[in-house]
Amino acid sequence: MLLSALRTRFFCGCRSAGKQFQYSNRSPQVRQWLVKRNQSTITVEAGTSSTPAATVPNAATNRIVGRWLLGCSGLVVGAVVLGGVTRLTESGLSMVDWHLVREMKPPQTQEEWEAEFFKYKQFPEFKILNHEMTLPEFKFIFYMEWGHRMWGRLVGLAYILPTIYFWRKGYFTRSVKGKVLGLCGFVFFQGLLGWYMVKSGLEEKQDSYDVPRVSQYRLSAHLGSALLLYTASLWMGLTMLLPAHKMVESKHLMQLRRFAKGTGGLVFLTALSGAFVAGLDAGLVYNSFPKMADKWIPDDLLAFSPTLRNFFENPTTVQFDHRILGISSLAAITGLYLFSRRMVLPRRAKIAISLLATMAYTQVALGISTLLLYVPTPLAATHQSGSVALLTFAIWVLAELRRMPK
Repeated sequence: MLLSALRTRFFCGCRSAGKQFQYSNRSPQVRQWLVKRNQSTITVEAGTSSTPAATVPNAATNRIVGRWLLGCSGLVVGAVVLGGVTRLTESGLSMVDWHLVREMKPPQTQEEWEAEFFKYKQFPEFKILNHEMTLPEFKFIFYMEWGHRMWGRLVGLAYILPTIYFWRKGYFTRSVKGKVLGLCGFVFFQGLLGWYMVKSGLEEKQDSYDVPRVSQYRLSAHLGSALLLYTASLWMGLTMLLPAHKMVESKHLMQLRRFAKGTGGLVFLTALSGAFVAGLDAGLVYNSFPKMADKWIPDDLLAFSPTLRNFFENPTTVQFDHRILGISSLAAITGLYLFSRRMVLPRRAKIAISLLATMAYTQVALGISTLLLYVPTPLAATHQSGSVALLTFAIWVLAELRRMPK
């Protein structure tokens, strides 16, 4: 047995030594081919045994996400415009209930329409303002508000569903994940704020025969949150799609950036002040320009006490403030345009600033025309849409002038 084992061990060792001798005598090309073959075999085996890796965010995925965010911002613009038309046609208080799913189907039969109309009759707008309204007239304002609410649900789905898909596909970086979650949360908050605004117009006010309307504070909060959602979505989309320009950092360029930021803030504030004008129907007082009832400063500018109330509750003061903010925005944008002409800027940045200046003068002309013609609905809706267009160009200018990422 011992002899047999030793013989086996001896022959195996000789065979192994022979193979090593043959391998060492092979040419370098053959040895390299064997090494590559072993490496490729290992790679294939590892690839078949492991699961596919998640997508890493790159330029292609950024373009997809950027286009999605621009599409969402466009839907928000539609909601703002439709909300403005709903306000101008006094349709916002026609739906007196709020249900996330049940109200998605409007009344179908005559009995359902009469039941909905009966509910509307129990609230101040019908009792004080529309007590002679017929059912066909009610259907018109109902469909206006219903369309606005359904558009809001469409906006919510446009944010939430793609967020889930892109998240699972790995299209988001860590920073983008936090921002997108914030946008989705803001959409949900915007819906709740809209119903909170409508409730203020359905409340019974004892010993009050004023025209029922929603609170101007809640209206401005609702519009302001929509503009913030739009601004954030547009900014993220533009910065993902448009590469930052390689501009030489200089004192004038830093001044232009600060000037553009201040101008953008002023445009946003002017648009927000328009919500107070709409909430108080302030466009129907002092329908003259540039003076207000032949005076530069009207007598009832500070009629309310305490003085601070005038800036939010006095229609005269609210319209006066909107005028001042509009003229200030026009002056700031004109100054930004003239200052930019003295500098060497990329072509896209020059186009954005030029369009901003053009839209500013168009918007002021629309505002003056709306005032002088006693706020006709088509013109007023165009003026409200113009405020969003002006804000869009302001954000575009900021995106073009942003710093190169380090």
